[in-house]
Amino acid sequence: MNLKTIIIKGLWGIFAFLCIGVSLYPIKYFIGAKNVGLLATKSPELLLDSLWNTGFYGHIVFGGIALLVGWAQFSKRFRTKRIKLHRILGKVYSVSSVISALCGIGIAFSATGGGVAQMGFISLGIIWFATTIVAYRYIKKGAVIKHQTFMFYSYAACFAAVTLRVWLPILLVFMDDFMVAYRIVAWLCWVPNLLFAWYMIHSMARKRTIHGI
Repeated sequence: MNLKTIIIKGLWGIFAFLCIGVSLYPIKYFIGAKNVGLLATKSPELLLDSLWNTGFYGHIVFGGIALLVGWAQFSKRFRTKRIKLHRILGKVYSVSSVISALCGIGIAFSATGGGVAQMGFISLGIIWFATTIVAYRYIKKGAVIKHQTFMFYSYAACFAAVTLRVWLPILLVFMDDFMVAYRIVAWLCWVPNLLFAWYMIHSMARKRTIHGI
């Protein structure tokens, strides 16, 4: 095994570990104290709002499911050898993503950090929802490459759950103001993800062109 293969497998392992680890993160909201994590930043009035609570728990539960089942879909070996399971998990991912995105858009109007953070999370929710729907419609038409392209963007948006938890502690090292850091991370958690997805998509397209696929 050469160095390149070792690095790729190592990065894939880190990617899988982060996806699985963060997908289980919502469990903490169902055990122990109720004012943990993000809930600690919310007002008592908002925490008593049944509609907001429905949106919050819908967002984290279905978002966790999407994150958990989605990462393996990027394995070519998995897609070719376990095609039936790939399709089942694809449907689970799509339904979970749509529900979580819609719930996310709803609760984003009350996001910590005010208007800047709210617009960041609303934009993320809209992009996640739209790319998932478009990807699903393409696979129904048999347009595999276009389906893969939009699923790449969809999971890049989904992966914001991971990158938010990576970037926020880093930002807090360099600034004392949580609100400022949260306004920044509301955009930083997903914009670079989409740019990376765009780069990977175009790199794969170039390879297909070179090899005449």
